[in-house]
Amino acid sequence: MPIIFDNVFHTYSLKTPFEHKALSQINFHLIEGSFTAIIGHTGSGKSTLIQHMNALLLPTMGVISVNGMTITSKKTPKKVKEIRQFAGVVFQFPEYQLFEETVEQDVMFGPINFGMSKEVARQLAHQVLKEVGLDESFFSRSPFELSGGERRRVAIAGILAFQPKVLILDEPTAGLDPEGTKMMMDLFKKLNLQGMTIVLVTHDMDLMYAYANQVCVLQDGKIALISDMPSLFNHPLMLEKFEKPSILQWIECLNAVNMTTKKHLTTLDEWAEDFLSSKKEKR
Repeated sequence: MPIIFDNVFHTYSLKTPFEHKALSQINFHLIEGSFTAIIGHTGSGKSTLIQHMNALLLPTMGVISVNGMTITSKKTPKKVKEIRQFAGVVFQFPEYQLFEETVEQDVMFGPINFGMSKEVARQLAHQVLKEVGLDESFFSRSPFELSGGERRRVAIAGILAFQPKVLILDEPTAGLDPEGTKMMMDLFKKLNLQGMTIVLVTHDMDLMYAYANQVCVLQDGKIALISDMPSLFNHPLMLEKFEKPSILQWIECLNAVNMTTKKHLTTLDEWAEDFLSSKKEKR
C-alpha cells in the first residue's frame, strides 16, 4: 500500500477560538495502481485529506505511512523530500505553484530540486509540456501571461516532470474546455495504466464515473463510504446526497421505454458511438 492513514485527525487553529476539526478518524488505504476519486460536498475535508498525503499538512493525531515513511503530528519528517517526490500534488489553483520567469524554468524546477541535472530536467520538461498540450511556443513564455487553463497545464506538467509514483489532483480540469478536459483526463488514465497511482478530487460525477475505479466519500470530515465503481450507486448515501452520472441517468431513461444498452458504458459519448454502431450493423 503506497499511502496508509491510521486513525488520523486534523484540527485547524488548535486551542484557539477559531479551532475547527477538519478530519476525524480517517482510516484509509490507497491501493497501489488504483485510480481513486475523493468526493464530497464543499467543506467535507477533501483538500485537507490530500495535503496529508505528502506532508504538506501534519496530522493533529494519528499516523500516516507514505511508501514506508512515517508522518506524525510531532514534526515534519526527515524524509519529507522523498515523500514529496513520491506523491506529487497539483492544487486547484495553479497560480499557487507557478513562480519562475518562464514556463520551461517552472517545469524544470521540480526535477532539479530532486537532484536531476539541468539537461535531464530540460528534456523531461519539454516531454511533459507536450504531453499536456503545450508546444515549443510556450517554453519561453511567462506562466503569468497564460490563460487559467494553460497555467493549469503548466502546473500539472511541473509535477509530472519529477515522475512521482502517486499523482494527486485537486479539481484538475477546472478552467478547461470540454476538449481540454478530455485530453487531460485521458492522459491521467494513460499514466494510471502505465502503473502510476492517481488520486482525483472532484465534484464532477461524470468524470469520476468515467475514469476512477475506487471512490472515497467524505462527509463532515469523516469517511462515509469507500467503494468500487460498479456498486457505488447502489449505496443509499450516494442516492441521497449525490446526483447520478449522466450516463446512468440516460440508461434509466432508456430502460423506462424498454430500450436496453450495455451496462459497462461510462459516458454519453460511448453510448452514442455504441448506438450508431448498432444502427450500422442492422443495415
